[in-house]
Amino acid sequence: MASDKVSEEYGSLVFTDADMRQRLPKPTYKELRRVIDEGKDINLNIANEVAHAMKEWALEKGATHFTHWFQPLTGITSEKHDSFINPNGDGTVLMAFSGKELVQGEPDASSFPSGGLRATFEARGYTVWDPMSPVFIKDEVLCIPTAFISYTGEALDKKTPLLRSEAAVEREAKRVLALFGKQPKRVFTTCGPEQEYFLIQEDDYKARPDLILTGRTLFGCEPAKGQELEEHYFGAIRPSVNAFMKEVDDELWKLGIPARTKHNEVAPCQHELAPIFEQGSVAIDNNLLTMEKLKLMATHYGLACLEHEKPFEYVNGSGKHDNWSLSADSENLLEPGDNPEDNLQFLVFLACLVAAVDEHADLLRAAVASAGNDHRLGANEAPPAIVSIFLGDALTPVVDALIKKEHAESHGRERVDLGVPALPNILRDNTDRNRTSPFAFTGNKFEFRMCGSQQNLSDCNVALNAAVAEQCERFCDYIAAHEDLDFMAAAMRFVRHTFRDHQRILFDGNGYSEDWEKEAEKRGLLNNKTTPDALPCLVEQKNIEFFEKFNVLSEAESRARYVAAAEQYSKLLNIEANTMVTMARNLYTPAISQYSGDLASSVATKAEIGVASKTEKDLVATLTQGLEDIRVAADELEEKNVAARSAEDVQKQDDAYRDDVVPAMAKLRAAVDGMEKICAKDYWPVPSYNDMLFYV
Repeated sequence: MASDKVSEEYGSLVFTDADMRQRLPKPTYKELRRVIDEGKDINLNIANEVAHAMKEWALEKGATHFTHWFQPLTGITSEKHDSFINPNGDGTVLMAFSGKELVQGEPDASSFPSGGLRATFEARGYTVWDPMSPVFIKDEVLCIPTAFISYTGEALDKKTPLLRSEAAVEREAKRVLALFGKQPKRVFTTCGPEQEYFLIQEDDYKARPDLILTGRTLFGCEPAKGQELEEHYFGAIRPSVNAFMKEVDDELWKLGIPARTKHNEVAPCQHELAPIFEQGSVAIDNNLLTMEKLKLMATHYGLACLEHEKPFEYVNGSGKHDNWSLSADSENLLEPGDNPEDNLQFLVFLACLVAAVDEHADLLRAAVASAGNDHRLGANEAPPAIVSIFLGDALTPVVDALIKKEHAESHGRERVDLGVPALPNILRDNTDRNRTSPFAFTGNKFEFRMCGSQQNLSDCNVALNAAVAEQCERFCDYIAAHEDLDFMAAAMRFVRHTFRDHQRILFDGNGYSEDWEKEAEKRGLLNNKTTPDALPCLVEQKNIEFFEKFNVLSEAESRARYVAAAEQYSKLLNIEANTMVTMARNLYTPAISQYSGDLASSVATKAEIGVASKTEKDLVATLTQGLEDIRVAADELEEKNVAARSAEDVQKQDDAYRDDVVPAMAKLRAAVDGMEKICAKDYWPVPSYNDMLFYV
């Protein structure tokens, strides 16, 4: 898209507020705005008028179908397309779209994960229009963002609990702001998901069954070169990748997605895309669209986009940083101002957030738990599995002083003299970055860095939003219980006591260090290193009651989400184990056997004339032993996998995969990778790490 067309085409595939204002009667537009801005119910007459306007707009854009676009518990998006055609009976058709079709759909709910909420034969489910997220056109289909619920009303998706949690935090934050004399029209979360991903040659991708079936390489010996030179980070972008990135930008901008930053990441072939912040649930919708477009656009350039958390060993994996804040109309509630020690409102919300993260660190850890993310967390490339908060140089002294009842002074923003007259002085930010911190303050927001690259951010934002809502309620209750105190004095006491009571969660040091792990244990912080360790908290009674209290999840919905997540973990590892056994037997064993056989024939021929070397004979013996090691390891993995699948409940199944199958997978990988190191390249049946990570 040429630069002069960006403003013209930006949002051209979105039914924007400007489109609504232009196409709807003024009373209808005003009523729809009340639905969007104030959460009012929409009546059928208004829905019919809106549906007609949407249809006319979509037809002008070339759309022929519509779909309710939703987020089942798979974590990705789903859609069922229906055409606008309505036969007249005389061989002609009328293009029609009703308010009822806009507001409610009925996809088959039987085959989506439900965690036991629905039986397979109970197929009815409903999609319900989310008017707060804009309607858009994708592939000539009018896409209507929706929630997805069961016939009996339980949430079967990621979006419904997210919207409930946003309603909860808005309600409680408004109560806090009312005590400061403010009555904002809206309080809403903002989110800016930074998406990391890998790009490799599509031909290499197609030659690797493990990448196709699991999204990551299950085998592969260490490449001669990794990321140790760090030249890929922010380096010049390959022309083919740059062309891909340009098309992605063009497509995202047409969809109204404010893609802003793109660059090479640390690992070879790794890249990042970051948008400008948006309202929380809209940002998550747009991130899911972005992930879809990345995969699709890559194929236009002979590339494959890998969004798995750990597609390659020996180099960094990919995360998705959830930049979270809270706004009241146009005011960022996490903006410290020039003197944070004097900004009581900021300190109240900061204290609420610190307490929220400390009290519900288990839920935040569970929200990012997955088989893929287990490869990253705590692996010296991502934050540790221990949840902690980094406040930085500006806020840490303020908080420490408040706890000690001393005068608080922040560093503020300082000018940095670069020592070169031609270069302008710069303003130093009020805090440095801490890339080892799971939850870091970065100036006027917090960056939750534990999320996996292929995960839906709804889960972690549900936990975070509800936890902050709980602490806002606690503040209001505290003020009500201390009516004898001046409001300012009571609020400051709340802030001081909250920081004191939750000081254990604050840590500004190196989260990768062994010393921190020991210190965290002394502080009583959780260290749930794997998904089977992290998920059970979802069904602890205190957490069930917590979500129920704020109308985010019912007990049945909480239990269902635990079961669905636990099943996904075991199912993914089952697929990985099956893939490894198949590749070992059908790809690697024949290749190694052929190489060793050809080498043995050469040795025998040379022996006849007395020139066979000991090196060649030893290599044949090593290859032969390697084949046996692979056979034994593959048989063991298959046996362990069968046993894990037969476990009687989901937790025991997950535990068996973690304790028995994962080590067996590592053993088989080591056996195969050992052979790759000595097998002739022409015989090796799949592209190596050297091939995939360093293509031209």
